[in-house]
Amino acid sequence: MIEWRDRGLLLAVRPHGETSVIIDVLTQDHGRYAGVVRGGTSRKLRPVLQPGAELDLVWRARLDSHMGAFTVEPIRASLAVGLGVRQALAGLNAVTAMLRFALAEREAHGPLFERSLGLLEMIGEAELWPLAYLHWEMALLDELGFGLDLSTCAVLGREANDLSFVSPRTGRAVSRKGAGEWADRLLPLPNCLLEIAPAPAEDLVQGFAVTGHFLSQHLAGEMQGKPLPDARQRLIDLVARQAAEPSAGRGSDPQAS
Repeated sequence: MIEWRDRGLLLAVRPHGETSVIIDVLTQDHGRYAGVVRGGTSRKLRPVLQPGAELDLVWRARLDSHMGAFTVEPIRASLAVGLGVRQALAGLNAVTAMLRFALAEREAHGPLFERSLGLLEMIGEAELWPLAYLHWEMALLDELGFGLDLSTCAVLGREANDLSFVSPRTGRAVSRKGAGEWADRLLPLPNCLLEIAPAPAEDLVQGFAVTGHFLSQHLAGEMQGKPLPDARQRLIDLVARQAAEPSAGRGSDPQAS
């Protein structure tokens, strides 16, 4: 019998038989795991097993290759489900869908686990959360080896201080002067990717175009062209609608990757 105990972030739940469920969790030390929770449809466990919840988990199986079974105890309920706010629910769905999409099973990603918990703790802060999610996507790319290098201009080096573009091939920043006649072949670099500070919705949409390009072309490319989750696009659409409102901040026009 194999057994371990860990903290986990609940990503998804699906029925299994009449009274059990199969849960998909991201754990601190063991990575993504799936397992059966017997009695998961009971009145006691149903409120606990909500995506976004933080759980104390014990996993047991006869062999490591088996799916195994979980026993669960709640640590913290899902904040997004409790809020019931449209953007919060869209954000939760985007985070859990992207983690399931991007992470292979049983590969530890401790720093990303902690960052994901921290992101979900902020989910009720409507003005700050989309920016925090954007930087979380950058951290996801970095964790998986596709990180962007926005520290210096790829052409002129540290002497350039007007970083305005991103190379769609290398993920390195390029200054306006360094881009020259190649500017129309580069991705726009909004300031919200360079620093964590209040940003207009238009800039956030541009930022999502940048991370979306690398998630699609590099990360999804590693998965034989598997499209990004629809839940991510639904969140971006909500942010884009804010950009179209008269009260939204002024900024550069969004550009697709």
